[in-house]
Amino acid sequence: MGLFDKLRGEFIDIIEWLDPTNDTMVYRFERYQNEIKNGAKLTVRESQVAVFINEGQIADIFQPGMYTLTTENLPILSTLKGWKYGFNSPFKAEVYFINTKNFTDLKWGTPNPIMLRDPEFGPIRIRAFGNYAMKVIDPAKFIKEIVGTDGNFTTDKITEQLKNIVVTRFTDAIGEAKIPVLDMASNYDELSKYLEQKIKPEFNEYGIELTKFLVANISLPPNVEEALDKRTSMGIIGDLNKYTQFQAAESMTAAANNPSGTAGAGLGMGMGFAMANQMMNAMNQQQQQNTPPPVPPQIQFYVVINGQQAGPYDINTIKQLISQNQINKQTLVWRQGMSNWDNAGNVAELQNLFGTVPPPIPPQP
Repeated sequence: MGLFDKLRGEFIDIIEWLDPTNDTMVYRFERYQNEIKNGAKLTVRESQVAVFINEGQIADIFQPGMYTLTTENLPILSTLKGWKYGFNSPFKAEVYFINTKNFTDLKWGTPNPIMLRDPEFGPIRIRAFGNYAMKVIDPAKFIKEIVGTDGNFTTDKITEQLKNIVVTRFTDAIGEAKIPVLDMASNYDELSKYLEQKIKPEFNEYGIELTKFLVANISLPPNVEEALDKRTSMGIIGDLNKYTQFQAAESMTAAANNPSGTAGAGLGMGMGFAMANQMMNAMNQQQQQNTPPPVPPQIQFYVVINGQQAGPYDINTIKQLISQNQINKQTLVWRQGMSNWDNAGNVAELQNLFGTVPPPIPPQP
């Protein structure tokens, strides 16, 4: 052993970790030959936990505080080492500091579009992304399941695995929810809370707690968004003819104000006249569309009165003849489209006329 190592062995060890980063989850305290003295000082700060590991086996775990390492506060390690009456300095052990703070703003997103069946658009693909927060709640389980012997474990080494869990559960949840795409934005909060409760148990298997989960955005493919924007624009425009007239008038004003010389003025006038014709054609088409169709011709009937053909009569005239008892239900009638003469009471257009006329006055005794 060199002189420096000998001198260093004369001092009490100080074991602590000051985290200079924002993403370190586990740090292995580097010690010369991993030797720790009897009476060494251990400082565990808030949002930290210190884990002692002896020959690959987890021993004692220390919560935030300051400790003087003796047999009394190293019961598991003392058992593993066989220290019945205290230990002779130094001893070898690995010390891992676990960062238990909340790691926030961790990103997740769908690497590929998710295929869904939308009730309005049919089969459609969507993308989604958001963020989440987590923290270590079971240091021993976290070291066993995730960290292993890694002496400098950062969030980057686990977020990829966690993102795969998140994306899988999101895909399953969004497929079962059957929420229309246009209504998803109003359900981000409910969807986030539902997924948080669904994913939490899987994070707990690694000794991690999911403290927050947020769906930030659900988007459609660019070509679908473009088509949707066009559909929205048409809804805003409303009457297409009026919009065409307005656009033509605006173009005429711009052409008339074109200051680019004689040639430009002539071109502007030509464009103005062309646009004026376009506007007039649009207006004429609109007027034609607004003109009601011609009144359909009234139905006329021929009737047999006193054995003679009479008419043709329109409905109003026939109604008067019925009121004058010249036509009754047995009177033969015919109109264009009928194959033969028939009783007036059998013709659909005349049946309701007889209901409004009182029956003949019975003969007086």
